Parts: sequence; C-alpha cells; structure tokens
Amino acid sequence: MPLVKGGNIVNDAYLHMADDPELPGDGAILISAARFLEDPEGLLRRPGRLGVIWPNNRDVDDLLPFLDRLAVVALVFPTFRDGRAYTQARLLRERHGYRGELRATGQVLRDQFVFMLRAGFDAFEVKKQSDAEAFAATVKRYSVFYQPTGDGRITALHRRMQLRHSESAGQ
Repeated sequence: MPLVKGGNIVNDAYLHMADDPELPGDGAILISAARFLEDPEGLLRRPGRLGVIWPNNRDVDDLLPFLDRLAVVALVFPTFRDGRAYTQARLLRERHGYRGELRATGQVLRDQFVFMLRAGFDAFEVKKQSDAEAFAATVKRYSVFYQPTGDGRITALHRRMQLRHSESAGQ
C-alpha cells in the first residue's frame, strides 16, 4: 500500500503487525490499539519506533499518557462517510499538542485529501499508486488557506497582517 508523507511517495518504514505474532526484537512497528493497550509500557520500552493504529470509535484521551513516546498514530477511516477520525486528528494536534506522525488509513480518498491535511494528518496510506501520485501533487498545489486548522499553517488573514506590520515597521 503506497504511503504519502511530506508530499512525497515514500516507503513505509513501519512493519504492520497482526495481534498474534511475536514482535521483532527491534525496528519500527505499527500495532493495533488492542495490542498496545494490553501492555503499553512494555511495548514502549522495546527498541525501535512504535506506532499504534487507533480506531475512530475509541477515545483519544486513552492515548494521552503515551503520546510523547509514540512515533505514529494511525487514525482509521472505515468508510468515506465516517469522519470521526477528523475530530480525533484535530484533538491530537490542537488540544493535546501531538507532534509525531499522524497517519490516515482505511478509506483515504482523493476528494477528502485536503480536508485530512488541514485536520493535521501528515501521512496517508492509500490503496492505489495513482491516488498516491495525486495526493503528492495536491500537497504542493495549495499554499494559503482562509480557515485556521490543525496543520499549523498561517491563514491568509495572518499573512496579510504580517505583511502590513513589516511594511509599517520599515517606514
């Protein structure tokens, strides 16, 4: 499955683990929320980066004690009509200050990509290579937005105010 991160199609450095097999001794892994919550401290002590696949029907507050030690939080879009992962993403970025990789997984569709980006996602697992290429191009297409959101970009209004301030300071 292609991964788009930082506007580029990249190899996924994380090994996606099922719930039963033994974990590798080290290396980057992505595990289910159920497996993570069985022994979070033990998993976080394991050498290598750790990511968790968090379903959209679980409260992100359950992740708060561990956020600063998780390299990836993958939020699930089970269908294109279910937008709870948007809310989870904004909560993680804006309220809880999560700075690790926030990955969209599941039904990640082209026409929702910009909304996902604006909600704070910075990595996207997509089903088709053609979608990955479209996502990579879209990241570079938009540079200014009117609404403030979880991706941390300066809005058009704030950009204008900065320009006016710098122009008046230079006079």
